[in-house]
Amino acid sequence: MAAARARGERIGRPPAMSEEQVRHARGLLTDPENTITSIAKLRGVSRTTLYKYLPELTARRDSLVPSSCMAVATRGC
Repeated sequence: MAAARARGERIGRPPAMSEEQVRHARGLLTDPENTITSIAKLRGVSRTTLYKYLPELTARRDSLVPSSCMAVATRGC
């Protein structure tokens, strides 16, 4: 693996989304009618993948959930 890295070869799983796809997803988020789920289906990725590539979504999601709910996230609020 070290030799492959030295040659500049890519190691591991390829990225799920290109920079262009990430920009497109960000653009879709500007419309309040678009949901994370609908954007994920449109892009052909999971919601988790969107949260990975768009870290600002996690901050926005956390700000919408009351802090008292964070401790019991598995049961919901």
